[in-house]
Amino acid sequence: MRKWSLASRLLIGQLAFLVCLSAGLSLALFHQTEQHSFEESAETMLAVAGTVAADPYVLEAVTAETPDRTLQPYARAVMSAAHIDFLTIMAPDRTRYTHRNDDEIGKPYVGSVEHALAGQSFTEIYTGTLGPSVRAIVPVFGAEGDVKALVAAGITVDRVAIARNAELPAVFLISLGALACGTLASYLLSRYLRRTTRDRRPDELLSMFAFHDSALHSLREGLVLLNNDGELVLYNDRAAELLGLPADGGSRPTGPRELGLPGPLADLLCEGRTAEDEFHFASDRILVVNQSPVMTPKSANSRIRLIGAAGSRTAARDPRRARIGTVTTLRDHTDIAAMTGELQSMHTLTEALQAQAHEHANRLHTLVSLIELNRPADALEFATRDLEQSQQLADDVVASVGEPALAALLTGKAAQARERGIGLQIDLKDAPPGRAAALDLDPGDLVTIVGNLIDNAFDAVADTPEPMVTARFAVVEDGGGRPVFEFGVRDNGPGIPEPSTEQIFHQGFSTKDPKALLPSGTGGTGRGIGLPLVRQAVLRLGGSLHLDPGGQPGRGARFTVLIPLSASLPLTLSGAPQ
Repeated sequence: MRKWSLASRLLIGQLAFLVCLSAGLSLALFHQTEQHSFEESAETMLAVAGTVAADPYVLEAVTAETPDRTLQPYARAVMSAAHIDFLTIMAPDRTRYTHRNDDEIGKPYVGSVEHALAGQSFTEIYTGTLGPSVRAIVPVFGAEGDVKALVAAGITVDRVAIARNAELPAVFLISLGALACGTLASYLLSRYLRRTTRDRRPDELLSMFAFHDSALHSLREGLVLLNNDGELVLYNDRAAELLGLPADGGSRPTGPRELGLPGPLADLLCEGRTAEDEFHFASDRILVVNQSPVMTPKSANSRIRLIGAAGSRTAARDPRRARIGTVTTLRDHTDIAAMTGELQSMHTLTEALQAQAHEHANRLHTLVSLIELNRPADALEFATRDLEQSQQLADDVVASVGEPALAALLTGKAAQARERGIGLQIDLKDAPPGRAAALDLDPGDLVTIVGNLIDNAFDAVADTPEPMVTARFAVVEDGGGRPVFEFGVRDNGPGIPEPSTEQIFHQGFSTKDPKALLPSGTGGTGRGIGLPLVRQAVLRLGGSLHLDPGGQPGRGARFTVLIPLSASLPLTLSGAPQ
């Protein structure tokens, strides 16, 4: 029995129980039928005896001189008509007037008569001259209410047993029907259990659960299982950590929105669609999400695991397989994204410095040529004017924002814009000197935000006849009267199409290459990384990122970053964000 599967054990146990139940049911029905047969016979005998005792002919006969000669033919006629074994009419002293055997007439009646002599009718099972019988004794009352005679009507127990046995086939058919129905139900249940448990033994199921539970909670990736209603039914410790879910998993399936998951990620989980390496934000984390359907196994004999992502599209078309939910895996991409952001910032600074170096090389060549032409005064004026322009921009940025890295970035971006033939206007008039330094920004976050937004603007106006990009720094007031630092970038490019306004923030999507996904080197182009990095940096600083997609002639997209300032500092405000 130790080698039997859970379904087999349950089937054998149910069959044994059904056999015992059927046997008990048969005995109960047999006893009930027997009891009913005796009760029915007793009632019949009581009715016959009562009818005879109430007959005036009997009362008249028992008061005659020779009642036996009158009553014996009468008794035989009643026995024949009522199909009873005996009808004895007797005197109160038990002397028989009638009997089935003529030889017994005149002899004492064998049986109880005390209740009848007291005027009461009763029934009993008694062994008389004909053997055990079911009989009824009824008194015959005279005109004054006294007992003139007694009437005993009876049927032998053997005839009662014959009547009882006639009902036994129905009893056995009922028991067999109950056994057959129970066996069929047990068989169907066994088939269902074989299919759902893969015909495994209880110890195998226990080991499998222990192994699967250990594997589930030891995974370094987050794993979430959802049913067809889009409700979370199971997730591991890593998923709880990444999504901020309760560690105990809850007592019932719960919808992603009820758990407070971010909108795009909650939509993906509720929809149950297939997803491959999609990027989503959850709190301060960037998650790489994969999702695929969970299908029932192909056949009852296949020893496959519950979850298998391979071949999911083919399985979905197989009519023999049913979808029972989805499995979602989550990988934390935050550290990689942070490193990528740092590399992107360094890349931005490098490009800016390369452009500035290229511009300085051209100016050095100009200075050398002026000196070679013996025009030192012109060379001095050219060098001084160039230095004043570059230094003025750097001084303004440092004075307003208080961050040298941003000054270097903007100086390089100005050179890069001149090199690409793009007009770059940097508006610092609404940023009071030294006030924005209250942000205490991380230089890397600052370079990531400003550099990526300006780079996107440069790319957006690359094909515009008169490209122009405006970068604005200001300290403004939000709707609640709190001071915030505003950085905005506007261009005069074609704008951003409406369908892409949300994708560019969440899924590594790039309007330059809609198929580009992170990361590069794995089939993607490496594009579509800038805005997700900007958004992550802004969220880390407790700020917000807003987009005006533009699209009108001469009016491209505008990105606005709002970061709260310290309310304790005396700030000069310049109005609402533009």
